[in-house]
Amino acid sequence: MTAAHAVHKAPFAVEWREGFRIGIDTLDREHRHLFTLVLALNLGTVEQTVEQLLDYVVTHFSNEQEAMESSGYPAHEQHLRLHEEFASRIADFLMPADGWTEERVQDLRRFLNKWLISHIMTHDMRFGKWFAAHHQSASDTDADSGRTGLVSRLFG
Repeated sequence: MTAAHAVHKAPFAVEWREGFRIGIDTLDREHRHLFTLVLALNLGTVEQTVEQLLDYVVTHFSNEQEAMESSGYPAHEQHLRLHEEFASRIADFLMPADGWTEERVQDLRRFLNKWLISHIMTHDMRFGKWFAAHHQSASDTDADSGRTGLVSRLFG
């Protein structure tokens, strides 16, 4: 097969799933919106979408960190470092001034989706479980947050 006949790969896309819920409504809505923004990345609007995404990430990280601090979450400092590491990695990713290509957009989407899923399913889920155990009467928790198990959370 020649380069002119190269197969066009479908874009890497992950959509929000209910299994990503951590049980804190505000943060779950923000996570869902982050997936929407990542899904919206395309070559035609990449500059604008990246700007919206970065602005929203700052908002979300601030809200999440505030929720952790105000609730007394013991690992909030470690979580803050994870957010700082993400910011550093995304800055490195966005540095090249070569312009955007379809491949670069897909690489960014792949990185963001993998990071979001890994971060939510590990670190944010840990906070959600801790929060539910320590703040039972909080009005911001989900009524059906009693679901347990990775499989039921991902596909339930």
